[in-house]
Amino acid sequence: MRSLSYVALTIVVAGIGLAAQETAGPAGRLPPGIHSGRALQTVPDKWMWHMGMLRGLYEVDGVAALEIRKATGTVRVDGQACTLQNYRASINYWLPGMRAQYTCTTPDGRVRKAIEVVNGQFAWNEDIAGAELVAGKGTATAKPTALAERLIRIWSGPQGAAKAAAAGGANLKITMENGKTVAAYPIPGVAGAVARATLSNGSNDDIPCASYCAERVEVRQGNVVTEFLYSNYADLNEPLNKIDAWYPGHVVEKRDGVTILDLTIAETETGNPYVVMPVPPSVRKAR
Repeated sequence: MRSLSYVALTIVVAGIGLAAQETAGPAGRLPPGIHSGRALQTVPDKWMWHMGMLRGLYEVDGVAALEIRKATGTVRVDGQACTLQNYRASINYWLPGMRAQYTCTTPDGRVRKAIEVVNGQFAWNEDIAGAELVAGKGTATAKPTALAERLIRIWSGPQGAAKAAAAGGANLKITMENGKTVAAYPIPGVAGAVARATLSNGSNDDIPCASYCAERVEVRQGNVVTEFLYSNYADLNEPLNKIDAWYPGHVVEKRDGVTILDLTIAETETGNPYVVMPVPPSVRKAR
């Protein structure tokens, strides 16, 4: 027969577990103003906390994947702005990989479609999602010259930039410029590419990302300068899946001053959706 002390201990441990779940909430994030006691000492810590990326009682980075499911705006195609009919982007930070698929209309009325993919050190385009993963279905075209820009897009994104800064170690440099925190870090997997992220400095934590979230990320690789602008942070998940993970409602990407992408985002999935982008055999052989 188990002792009363054993039973009591079991109840206490179970109670702590339930209390932890209730405190953290269904999405695993502690409510605003409540901390685990872990000191958020570094800029990447504070950055990820304000983004809603730190989860559970130990407040660790719990973001592995992201989807942008609905967006409008423009993407640059053949030197001109192409108005989006639809846009979807799936990101897996562990690979790292990204698949962006969109349909748009050019000013002369032509409809353009594209599926642009990157995984690790491979970049390619697909005519259908998952091209060539099943023999005889779809065509994948290797795009090695697009590798750097696609990896830069991942590690300069609102979540990816925070992760890359945290991974920067001794190469992460923090400065103050015009009253705002600036984090400089190398872009993982892209030789010679260095990012500078300017973070918001507001004082009202009732406003999503009022402080310590990326407003601007500038990446320099040789003579190429890519700029990312972020604003209108909110929980953009669909109404039944709000988890207090903030993402910008407006995203602008410029290369050497020319707008490449201008997105107004209507819906995201920030709860680690399952997204993968396996490298097709023909793309591996083409390298």
